[in-house]
Parts: sequence; C-alpha cells; structure tokens
Amino acid sequence: MASPLTFDLTGDVALVTGATSGFGRHFAEVLSAAGATVVLTGRRVERLATVRDELTAAGRIAHAVALDVTRTDSMRACVDEAERLAGPLTILVNNAGISIQSSAAKLAEADWDAIMDTNVKGTFFMAQLVAARMIERGIHGRIVNVASIGAMKALPGLVAYSTSKAAVAMLTKGLAREWARHHIAVNALCPGYVKTELNDAWFDSEGGRKQIASFPRRRLGTEASLDAPLLMLCSRHAEFVTGALFTVDDGQLLG
Repeated sequence: MASPLTFDLTGDVALVTGATSGFGRHFAEVLSAAGATVVLTGRRVERLATVRDELTAAGRIAHAVALDVTRTDSMRACVDEAERLAGPLTILVNNAGISIQSSAAKLAEADWDAIMDTNVKGTFFMAQLVAARMIERGIHGRIVNVASIGAMKALPGLVAYSTSKAAVAMLTKGLAREWARHHIAVNALCPGYVKTELNDAWFDSEGGRKQIASFPRRRLGTEASLDAPLLMLCSRHAEFVTGALFTVDDGQLLG
C-alpha cells in the first residue's frame, strides 16, 4: 500500500516577501509548520519581528529581514542577509504586492508606477536574484509567484492591478521555460477573492455582500484555502510541475 503524501519541508530555507500581514504572514506560518526555516521579509520591521518571535516561540526557525521590493539595492541586501542568517535559499515565495482602487480614467501616474514597481518589478528581480544563486549552487529550487484571478479577468476598478498580475502570470511562464534546464520550478498561485484584514470592511458592507452573492458558491475563500496548493508547489512533489498557473478561486472565474 502506498504511503500518503506528506509535505515535509525540513531542510528547506524559504524566503517570503510581504510577510508582515495577509497572505505573506500566513504563507510563512504554513511553510514554517511544514518544517522549513523561514525568512520573513517586508518594510514594516516591527511587524516582521513580531511574527518571527511568534514562530520561534512555537519552536520553529525564523528570521526577519527588511525588504523594499521596489529597490534593487534593498533586494540584494535582503538576499545577502537572508543567506547569512539561514543559509542558501531553496524556496522563494514572491508575495509582496499592492492594489489601488481607481477608475482607469482617474488613475494617477504615481499609483500606476507604485503598482508596477511592487507587483512586477519586485517579482522579477527577486526571482532573478534568488535563481542566480540557486543555479550557481546547483539547487533544484522552487519559486512561487502570487498572481490573482485578475490575471485572467478584468476586475472592476482595478485595471492597473489586473494588468500587473497578468504580467506576473506571463513572467512565471517565461522564467519557468528559461530555468527548466536548471531544475528550478517556477509556478504561480492565482487566488480569487479571499477575506483578509485588507478587505474585510468591504465584504462586510452591503456592496461587498452583493458581490459575494454573485459568486457561484456565494462565499469567500479563506487564507487556509491556499495551503495545499502552496505546500505542493514548494515541495518535491512539484518536481514535474513548472510554468503552471494554479487558480484557487472556488469557481469565481466561472461567474
């Protein structure tokens, strides 16, 4: 009888961007619980320290490193420090991202630049930095980019955000193709609407409740809905998976 699949990441070192809250914090907790040494990164260093302390208090190995994904010098310094603290990286979760609600007619240039610099530039150059070191060391690494169903569907009031996530989706495929011969798997999670601290006020409002009622299953996802896909893509069970876009949306794209 075959043994059940397990997602044991003992011995892996995972860097998670945007780990101060929301998906990033949750992803770091999930990877840590699976045995990985986790490097938490983000701009809000006090929050990073809090998450790190919570994980270490639970007997896990975690480090906190400041990172601004809009600046390549910050990215280089972050990866250097992460490796000094934890050793060579084997997993990168490119989660850092922002969204600014605005009609296309009124979107400010500064807001467009902020979205693209964070969501696209940050994703690419973090992947580039980490993959270069994986290749140099012969590490069969895993990179998980966090996109969105906005990569495949124009979300109301979020044209710039949707455009950035479509770029992340194609970036994922391009990097997967280029780095396949180096055995670096590059995949993307494309979450649907999931209730987090960033959007809970909206979904508790009348407009938010109407939006939920329009979904095929009339419900929101939870951060835990992404746990199994994340763990699979970060584990050795994803050895035959690269360049894939994993839509986790409870059928929201079907509506």
